[in-house]
Amino acid sequence: MKIADILSAKGNKVATMRPESFIETVIHRLRLDHIGAVVMSTDGKTIAGILSERDIVYGLVEHGAGLLKMTAADIMTREVTTCAPQDSIKDVMIKMTHHRIRHVPVLDGGKLAGIISIGDVVKHRLEEAELEATVLREAYIATH
Repeated sequence: MKIADILSAKGNKVATMRPESFIETVIHRLRLDHIGAVVMSTDGKTIAGILSERDIVYGLVEHGAGLLKMTAADIMTREVTTCAPQDSIKDVMIKMTHHRIRHVPVLDGGKLAGIISIGDVVKHRLEEAELEATVLREAYIATH
């Protein structure tokens, strides 16, 4: 299965904000959209960085309450691990595990085409396992 399969089910909407956005504003966006990360972009098509809940927690430890007045560019992850629609889900799971990340933006031709979370991957894998179990159950019933 490919990343494109997940995107076809969930859509390609990606929450983006500008790197100069204040952390306080980013936090409100995470809460309003019920998401765990925002892609930082100046044009909505390319990636300048990503800011996750984890980045914010680490920023609070390092900067205290002053973090809220800092910008996303001050603490965002700049070296973003990405994938492509044609990448296998298994390969992206390996990337997520290796880099200890939960959100991977999808690039298609260098342009932002979606974002995959660990929740999306787990949901897809569970659906695959359920389908496989159903097929095996039906094959067993048909032979008995």
